[in-house]
Amino acid sequence: MIGGGVAVSLARSGRTPLVYDIRPEAAADLDGVPATEASPAEVARESDVVLIAVVDADQVRAVLNGSDGLLAGAHPGLIVVLLSTVAVPEVHALAEQCAAAGVALLDCGVTPGNLAAHNGLVAMVGGDDHTVRRAMPVLDDFAKKVVHCGPLGAGMATKIARNVVTYGTWRVMHEAAELASSAGVDPETLKTVIEEADPDGTTMFTLLGRTEGTKAFAPQILRLMDKDLAAAQELAAEGRVAVPVVDAVREQGTDTLGIDAEKPSDKTELGLAVMGAVYGQEVADAIPAQRTPALEKTVDHLFAEIWSRPGLSIRDRRLLVMGATAMLGRSDLIEVQVRGALANRELSAEELREAVLQLYYYVGWGNGTALERGVEAALAAFSEPASA
Repeated sequence: MIGGGVAVSLARSGRTPLVYDIRPEAAADLDGVPATEASPAEVARESDVVLIAVVDADQVRAVLNGSDGLLAGAHPGLIVVLLSTVAVPEVHALAEQCAAAGVALLDCGVTPGNLAAHNGLVAMVGGDDHTVRRAMPVLDDFAKKVVHCGPLGAGMATKIARNVVTYGTWRVMHEAAELASSAGVDPETLKTVIEEADPDGTTMFTLLGRTEGTKAFAPQILRLMDKDLAAAQELAAEGRVAVPVVDAVREQGTDTLGIDAEKPSDKTELGLAVMGAVYGQEVADAIPAQRTPALEKTVDHLFAEIWSRPGLSIRDRRLLVMGATAMLGRSDLIEVQVRGALANRELSAEELREAVLQLYYYVGWGNGTALERGVEAALAAFSEPASA
């Protein structure tokens, strides 16, 4: 509990925190913390700095508003420090509401929650310099480190980014453990390897603060990255393990490494390059120099302007196209899409067959049969050894 832990840390630092909780029992046994106040308004009347630690923005508004709300007890110079993680636009909306009552608001994300009661939090603060300086003595008394991240909203943005690291790491470790387990490796063995290879956990910072010198090696790193992640996808397919993060990381490798992918300025060249990325270079190479109007539009518009757009990956777009194509009952067109997906290692055989099952109920039995025929034909062709 962040709020209770912060109150205990403030008490340990020599302060007498005034607290309110909608559930009085939650604050009943906090070391060094007196009995709860009757309302948020009472806390505000007796305080210069009020810390709010709830779950979401709706609960923040419930604390602020009403006849017993915090703003009802506001006085000139009162500072509200929002510890709850909410969306940045909500921070600005709440700050405007507080400002209308003559109250300043700071956003202050905190981490890690389990150290709240041990003066062990890192506080990420957003707000103007003057208000932050006024609140700093209170912040220093519960946090081990206070970082002023910038103007209003910057503290919350930093906390949200930090949460992405936390939750993203959880998912990455889940996928890695599942991959290891599928190959008969105990996840504890993987844990030992990671701890020994990177005891300080600095690998995640490798790409921060890149220099021109390190960027020069990005193309070689990308080749290794693509090779290694392709191996991970193959292992996942063999073990029937879902690895959406691995898929996304491989898809976004160029962007991750900061490689400026130069797109051809000529629309036809761009369209052919994208077509090669979607279906394989041999498909793009087979397009004749003298094209019919329909083929010209396919290259110059569909691939140069639609398939190349940001926002959806090639894999995402392919799945959408497969769904639409399934309605046509054309197994040959489905086979073209699936061959491209297999060549790019976008979808495993298991994922493709799962897509068939999903679509069967939406496209009808006849179209579903054609869909399955196209998928299985592509899988069979892809598994055949290349002729000498």
